[in-house]
Amino acid sequence: MLEVNFYEQVDDALLKFAVILSRTQGKWVFCKHKERITYEIPGGHREAGETIRETAERELREETGAVEFDMKQVGVYSVKTEESETFGMLFVADIFSFEDIHSEIESILITEDLVEQWTYPLIQPKLLEEALRRGF
Repeated sequence: MLEVNFYEQVDDALLKFAVILSRTQGKWVFCKHKERITYEIPGGHREAGETIRETAERELREETGAVEFDMKQVGVYSVKTEESETFGMLFVADIFSFEDIHSEIESILITEDLVEQWTYPLIQPKLLEEALRRGF
């Protein structure tokens, strides 16, 4: 069993992930990891000493090559299984310019349509739905 939940806020220390719904020139930006055949929304783990916003900015740069962008916070989400509940912060970003990617990401996909082969199909579409529901 897996649930995706949304919260107005939680203790900052609980935030372990940042996920960034990204667009450029009105199109979606997705990432393809070198070891997978699926696509995902940019994001990743918070490192020691980072604010959750710093995590989001770093992950967006690493995974998309974004150089110039405008980022807004959407809200807190969690992924709950029978064993645990992990919290993250959802952001949206409008990317204005890119550079080459130097990370575990093989490529980015810029598309008008949503991808069909999600890396995390039980999680990421729900994050997108919530951001749209909140007007982002």
